[in-house]
Amino acid sequence: MGCVNGKCCSRYPSSTDGDSGGYGEMGSCRNATNKHILTQRSLEIVPVPSQNYELQYSVLTQRGYYPDSPDKENQDSFCIRTQIQGNPNVHFFGVFDGHGHFGTECSRFVKNRLSEILANDPTLLDDPVKAYNSAFLMTNYELHSSEIDDSMSGTTAVTVLVIGDAIYVANVGDSRAVIAVKNRNRIVAENLSSDQTPFRKDEYERVKLCGARVLSVDQVEGLKDPDIQTWGDEESQGGDPPRLWVQNGMYPGTAFTRSVGDSTAEKIGVISVPEVSMVRLTPNHLFFVVASDGVFEFLSSQTVVDMVARYTDSRDACAAIAGESYKIWLEHENRTDDITIIIVHIKGLSNSGAGDTDGTTGANRNPTSSRTGRGSSDSSAASGSEIYRSIRSEFTDLQLSMNRSPAIVVPSPSQPWELVGLLIGLCY
Repeated sequence: MGCVNGKCCSRYPSSTDGDSGGYGEMGSCRNATNKHILTQRSLEIVPVPSQNYELQYSVLTQRGYYPDSPDKENQDSFCIRTQIQGNPNVHFFGVFDGHGHFGTECSRFVKNRLSEILANDPTLLDDPVKAYNSAFLMTNYELHSSEIDDSMSGTTAVTVLVIGDAIYVANVGDSRAVIAVKNRNRIVAENLSSDQTPFRKDEYERVKLCGARVLSVDQVEGLKDPDIQTWGDEESQGGDPPRLWVQNGMYPGTAFTRSVGDSTAEKIGVISVPEVSMVRLTPNHLFFVVASDGVFEFLSSQTVVDMVARYTDSRDACAAIAGESYKIWLEHENRTDDITIIIVHIKGLSNSGAGDTDGTTGANRNPTSSRTGRGSSDSSAASGSEIYRSIRSEFTDLQLSMNRSPAIVVPSPSQPWELVGLLIGLCY
């Protein structure tokens, strides 16, 4: 199909090994009101005045293609809240991937409550890691106590909290946050979060100690030896990953080891404690991406970063990544997952503005009990990244309020390839 404005926003061009010099600049599909044709959104910009830079962001969420469940809702949700606590230097971005019969309700509940609890925590700027841990645990407690049946439903959550020139990333589950780092003439992807699945040895051992059986579906069904407790890696075994089961039952079968909700799986080690990392931004940090595993199931972090770098408009990049994800899903299966992606460009940050995290003092605040982040590159002069992780479980007294954030959904087509053509922008 042709682009409405007559310009071809076709599938991204071939690249040269991640060399930024080989990136072609793609046109943008906009209408006369400057809203993107697919997302119907204007490009959003929010300043971070303490560091004199801007965040330019776009988001797209798309229901998956489910031929056997045509009425299934999009279970993904997202939340973007700017100027947290009225502070122009504090902003929040989150993606929530629901699962189970009440997955939609779980992801919506968590995307609202998590950001609200954070926003009302008076310790947020003094200790973001502690505030994050408290917010996740409190949100999980509230979901258990709500009218939503989360016994076999829940949501993953990956969130980024911007405080001045620092970003704090909190993750439970297998969605992902990635940052693009300029390294000489290349743009390199660095993972800000680590997928929490039984593929990870530390997570595998933790849930085993909690009583979980860890087996793939083929092992549970007797097609493979259940005593073989190695599954390769996610890239090679993603089609039949190891899952968590109770000792004498065929449930819950979660392929992740952390989530919010999932009260049944909680009894065998699925926890809501986030892994929190911190990165001090430098001019070499170009943009970050927060997305559900509908994107990262078949696309690597580097591929996603490469695709974003090829577009001048992040809305086009969102559409291209969603379209490519759909296409590859359908090459492997007869369905796709829901897909949600937030792209945030970091514009105008200079070294002279670095150092103040909350815009109120000159002190840098790093989490205590830190360790190098799993899945991220080591700190180096080339990347400028300083990544820390801390897992803590303290609660704080929290003031609660309600402030819902609407989500956008691109209308789902009746046929899967109709959407692939729409998002990738095939031109004839």
